[in-house]
Parts: sequence; structure tokens; C-alpha cells
Amino acid sequence: MKKVFYVFALLALLSLGVSLGGKWLGRSIALAGHTDDPTLHEVVIGNDVVAAPANAIRFDRQRRDGVTDRLDLYLRWPALDGYSDAARDDFNHAQGSRNIVFVSFEERIMSRDMSGRLDPIYASMLMQPGKPGPGGVVLYAFDGRSGYMNEVLAVAGLDGGERFVARCLEGESAEASLAPCERDIHVGRGLSLTYRFPRHLLEDWKTLDAAIRARAASMLKTAD
Repeated sequence: MKKVFYVFALLALLSLGVSLGGKWLGRSIALAGHTDDPTLHEVVIGNDVVAAPANAIRFDRQRRDGVTDRLDLYLRWPALDGYSDAARDDFNHAQGSRNIVFVSFEERIMSRDMSGRLDPIYASMLMQPGKPGPGGVVLYAFDGRSGYMNEVLAVAGLDGGERFVARCLEGESAEASLAPCERDIHVGRGLSLTYRFPRHLLEDWKTLDAAIRARAASMLKTAD
């Protein structure tokens, strides 16, 4: 009888383990690499500290405190918040939705950001004249010597004389990309922030750029 009891007890424990393991595995599969954990992680990059919630950090290996050379985030437009159950469809791009902005922080290696590179670098590579684009943006094709195949440069004015400059994929490459436009800016003491965004956000480029700068400022623990 004791042996029978022990066998049933063992089967019960195994059944419980399978049940709990199945629930954990099922949740892991449902999250598909995302996390809804809002815990802040302080990440040191060069002389800057970035505090980002785990659910906004794109890769699991980066969801920890410490020193690194790069931090990758993904944020839902327009709230620029991280993953949650309510935002699941956006982060999984359900039904072709494209509302995610990809953000990367790295140490600055160039003295000029993308706007600053317009005149000394990009200008000599552009085909004139440009074509009108969404939101008052002018789109310039690159010439064949530039190396920027299937790309255009989007240029618009900002208050104070600074210009908005972004590179965007064209044609089939753009259709296949979740975020075919890219822009980099300088933030913090020595960081370069690159953000990639869906093409349709060019229509609201001024709001987008201001929101990205504000979100980055809220994460930085070091002053500009």
C-alpha cells in the first residue's frame, strides 16, 4: 500500500510540474521574446547612463544593469511606451501594422549627426531637384556614386535653422522593412541615438523628432 501511495504521490507531483511548466512555456511562447516587465535597468554607455524599462529593451540579453557599448529599444508610436499585453498586436505587427520605432544608443564616433552631415557629405551625392514628400519634406535621390542604393534623403526645416534629415529605403526594400527610414541625433554627453521609423511617420516628422528627443532626455541620467 505504501508503494502504491508513493507512486500516486509521484504522479501527482509530476502532473503538477507539467501543468506549471506548460503554463510557463505557454506564456513564454505567447510573449515571443517580449516582456511586459516595467523594471528600470540602468545601462552605462561611455560617460552616459540610460535608464530604460525592460519592456522597452528589444533584446533579452540587454535587459540588465551594467556597462555595454550599445542599447537597443523598441517603442510604440505615438506613446513611445514599451511592450504590454494591450500593445501586443503592434509589437507583433499584426495585420501589417507598422507603429514601432526602433531606437539605439551608442557612443558617438562622428562629430556631426545626420543633420550636420547634410552639407559637407550628403549634398554632393544628391540628384537635383528634389521631389515634394509628405509633411513638407523634400526627397532627394542619391547619385550612382554614393553607394546608397535604393535610398532617398528626406530633408525638412526645423525651428532655429536646424534641418531634419533622414535616409529612407525605396521600392521593394521599403515594402519589406518595418522601419525603412533612419535618422541619428546627438544626445547626452557623448551618445549617438539612431532611430528607425515607418515611412508614414514622415508626414509628422516634426512631432516625431521632438518626441524622440524628449523620450531620450527622460531616460538619460546624465545631463547634455
